[in-house]
Amino acid sequence: MTGSGAGGAARLLARLAVLAAIGTLVVLVLALRVGGLLILGAGLLGLVVCAAGLWWFLAHRGALRLFGALVAVAAPVAVLVYFAYDGLWLAALVLILCWGATLVCARAALRRSVARRPRRAVAAGRVQRPVLIMNPRSGGGKVGRFGLAERARELGARVLLLDPSAPADVAELARRAVADGADLLGVAGGDGTQALVAAVAAEHDLPFLVVSAGTRNHFAMDLGLDRSDPARCLDALTDGEELRVDLGDVAGRAFVNTVSFGVYADVVQRPEYRDDKAGTALSLMPDLLVGDGVRRLDAQADAVALAAQQALLVSNNPYGSPDDLGASGRRPRLDSGELGVLGIRVEGAAQAADLAVRGSQSTGLTVMTARRVEVTSDADEIPVAVDGEALRMPTPVVCTLRPGALRVLVPRDRPGTVAPAPPVNWRRLIDLAVGGPGRAPGRRTHG
Repeated sequence: MTGSGAGGAARLLARLAVLAAIGTLVVLVLALRVGGLLILGAGLLGLVVCAAGLWWFLAHRGALRLFGALVAVAAPVAVLVYFAYDGLWLAALVLILCWGATLVCARAALRRSVARRPRRAVAAGRVQRPVLIMNPRSGGGKVGRFGLAERARELGARVLLLDPSAPADVAELARRAVADGADLLGVAGGDGTQALVAAVAAEHDLPFLVVSAGTRNHFAMDLGLDRSDPARCLDALTDGEELRVDLGDVAGRAFVNTVSFGVYADVVQRPEYRDDKAGTALSLMPDLLVGDGVRRLDAQADAVALAAQQALLVSNNPYGSPDDLGASGRRPRLDSGELGVLGIRVEGAAQAADLAVRGSQSTGLTVMTARRVEVTSDADEIPVAVDGEALRMPTPVVCTLRPGALRVLVPRDRPGTVAPAPPVNWRRLIDLAVGGPGRAPGRRTHG
């Protein structure tokens, strides 16, 4: 879609969002006679009580955990029963549909209004001696299911297949490949393996090839690669182009996705986590949140001090929105030259409720960007999860970014990336609806 076409669509969606918001207010006013305020009050109360129940469920064991689970389930059920009993369900349904339409149109409008800088790709010459390191266990066996080793060899690549029964030093394998004359390094595996080889590629200024054979493939997703068919990533060997992207650094170790400190990092240290993620997390949470295992972290993100954080996530370039952070969260850019920083501090049911109601505006959540993050603790060393890999590092732990350090070879024909919707900003939305530019904000800090 052309710039003018995208701008027109964004303006139309913004106007629809404003109209839907007005419709929501009209419905609310008309519903006052049948309990419009009661609908809002009951819905808000149900959300608060549900969030408090979830906190009790996570932070305690035994009877209080069971009570929290019951509260978390009973709160929304009770709200629905109340709406049905008092005859408010139709008004509540109309309000939910109107508000849902408002948010859908608003996010779509703001997404289209953001002037996305296209990633500057340069033509890539044909590599002569590519070497690909493949982990046959990664992603539940994608290397074998998609015939990646055979396809790579057909395209002239040398394949180093890891032996699951004999853990190897992946970085050392990559260095040996460079010493033997490799002019490209690639990985079919998870983000952790990719980061180790990417560091070697960046050190020798060689192109790096990502094959989306991991479980979640965050890095591949943000590069615009096909995660459903990792074999398509190999097309870069014959018809590719090159992108320059940033490479994260935590205490001298490269990362391509995220570095986690605090609760999550503590959980992934446990050997049983790989086989039972949910069970391990639930068994450890009470100690990590309110018990003997409580650890608070302090951080300095550029000039901003973050005190007593329970969890801290530092990403190689910021995610589009903290509300979308998770398995499907995206980074709109990998070449901004900035780290994404997300800090969480929730110490009770009241703060959990505040986070549930206010989201990214809650005092328990800090979202910002920085060029340098230093994490400190009372302990001499702390658990750290680097691209999902469980490590321990001496404090202080420093995270930085190497702008444009990594040359990534990608297929010319790839699905591409979807721009994440920015947080809903009504001033920008109204400005866009009445014909203004509605430009995206720059650096942001919440909390």
